[in-house]
Amino acid sequence: MVDAVVLAGSPNNGPLRECSTVSHEALIPLGAKTMVEYVVDALLRARQVGRVLIIGPTEDLAGLPFDQRTSTAPSQGGILENIGVGLNILSDAKRILLVTSDIPLLTPQAVDDFLELCEDMGGDLYFPVIEKMVVEEKFPAARRTYVKLKEGVFTGGNLFLLNPTVYKKCMENGGKIISLRKSPLALCRMLGVRFVIKFLMHLLTLKEAEEKVCRLLGGIKGVVVVSRYPEVGVDVDKPGDYELVLKAIKRD
Repeated sequence: MVDAVVLAGSPNNGPLRECSTVSHEALIPLGAKTMVEYVVDALLRARQVGRVLIIGPTEDLAGLPFDQRTSTAPSQGGILENIGVGLNILSDAKRILLVTSDIPLLTPQAVDDFLELCEDMGGDLYFPVIEKMVVEEKFPAARRTYVKLKEGVFTGGNLFLLNPTVYKKCMENGGKIISLRKSPLALCRMLGVRFVIKFLMHLLTLKEAEEKVCRLLGGIKGVVVVSRYPEVGVDVDKPGDYELVLKAIKRD
């Protein structure tokens, strides 16, 4: 079993404020439940997930109907700081599943599939990518940031399996990579000229991207896995995403 940390600390002061005026994005309602509830429900129903810790607005989260395997802790800043909070609380965990609270279409099957792709969990960091055709087949209206690599066209997912012992090693450049995740070209500039040239010529492979990112993160052992579940990558960042997800939830 793997324990999960749900990152729910983002204040609702961006484009999604058009959809709801609640204090935090995780609390934005989608039909009968808030965004974070869909994510937590999927985790709790996954076969391989044990405890679920939510980092965010604890007073508001306390009013939501989570079960006894769920706990909360207050946000301490940005993504990396909140990951640190989660790792300190779940200090006995060998691996932690990190999940953002903005993927409300997440399913238990998608979670279990990702963890199965991680196999023996011998890596320090596992991160998923999803092929464009897989996303568009199920969610044709989804607007995602895609990267064209030698093997195909991919977008990133929002689940990460982390070895807690490498967290401090990843901190320095990890923040830069997170801030540039929606801008492939800007991220490539950080990764080097040769990397940029291969990216622009669509000659860059998944393995090369994996190795470069791992070097930037202090030489950790990172592994890219290809998920067949688009739900791990369809996040809600703007009103268009909100409408797409709301329609999908009502349809189901």
